[in-house]
Amino acid sequence: MNLFIILAAINGFLAVALGAFGAHGLEGKVSERMIEIWKTGVTYQMFHAGGLFVVALLMERFNSTGLLNGAGWSFLIGIILFSGSLYILTLSGVKILGAITPLGGVAFLIGWVLIIVAAVKG
Repeated sequence: MNLFIILAAINGFLAVALGAFGAHGLEGKVSERMIEIWKTGVTYQMFHAGGLFVVALLMERFNSTGLLNGAGWSFLIGIILFSGSLYILTLSGVKILGAITPLGGVAFLIGWVLIIVAAVKG
């Protein structure tokens, strides 16, 4: 069982479902600005679901599985913090949640750097 393939598929599924909810369920209930924030969360969730697939595939190719494992977990933490905070912000309107979003962005960046290092180490 490859955990990161499962996590990628779950997050891809959720991104599609949440995107549809944002497009149809939030219309008229929140401002256009909040819908744009929701869309940003969905977009980054889908990009990093793809990143989780990449991590899973690279784990079979490279010896640096520890680095790739770290990248996968960084992507998952990033999805939860970045996209999750944007979803909650959109639904609740609590602006302080925006302070969590950059932490998710940092987790995404760490994940990509770990992939670079794993590739360099081969």
